[in-house]
Amino acid sequence: MPVIRKLGKTTDQRIAMLRQQVTDFLDKGNMETTVARAKEIAPLAEKMITLGKKNTLASRRQAMSFITREDVMTKVFKELAPQYSARNGGYTRITRIGTRRGDAAEMAVIELVK
Repeated sequence: MPVIRKLGKTTDQRIAMLRQQVTDFLDKGNMETTVARAKEIAPLAEKMITLGKKNTLASRRQAMSFITREDVMTKVFKELAPQYSARNGGYTRITRIGTRRGDAAEMAVIELVK
């Protein structure tokens, strides 16, 4: 059973934040965030890449219902999905980088595996 981290937000706020962070992550390819957020972003981003590998109209619509920008969706389907066509999952990597100075939150870098 998967663990849903509430991240100190209500459900609507949490879903909106995760949608935006996944969109930014897929656009840039890496992101520095807290470990808890990175662990929530990784499976969502991997699901979007898997939808890109299917490349059907239904998968495009499903991805567009989650990704907030159309140019990022196009990038997932045109660039990222063909890059990972021979790989069965495991498209992301989370690397811990220590604590943040202000509040001592444990930070991590999440990146796409090459």
